Amino acid sequence: MGSKTLHLVLLDLSASMLRGEKLAWAKGCLLALTEQFYRDRDHMAVIGFAGEQARWLQSPAKAGAFNAGWIAPLRGGGGTPIQPAVDAVEGALRRCPPGTRATVWLLTDGRFDPLPVRPEGVDRCCIIDFENDAVALGRCQRLAAMWCGEWVRAELFATAG
Repeated sequence: MGSKTLHLVLLDLSASMLRGEKLAWAKGCLLALTEQFYRDRDHMAVIGFAGEQARWLQSPAKAGAFNAGWIAPLRGGGGTPIQPAVDAVEGALRRCPPGTRATVWLLTDGRFDPLPVRPEGVDRCCIIDFENDAVALGRCQRLAAMWCGEWVRAELFATAG
């Protein structure tokens, strides 16, 4: 790895993200993140989770310049299997060279239970909260506190990015 930073993005593709255009909004945030990772010459990986599984959308590698082509067609539906996504992060970090700084970006509305434990080996966590439902559960904020991470409402991220 040329850069010593690996960004691991966990993208919630569950059915709850389809309400209120949350998934479309999250894909826009993901695109903005990938553009920043490219400018910074960092490495990235993207894990999508929905149904009963998490899957690699982009394996760990140097961030590429053009990402809209694989982000735009992403679809959502099903449950919210957050734990397999966290497990995938931990597996990827075990394969990283010593000295790699890892940041996890979780793009979700927090509609999952139970809240997972912070992935081992992560240096920084940022939860981007897409919850805009009439009944707010506040799980993203609680998860950010549990993970000693940053909690950012998606609309604030979009204006700051």
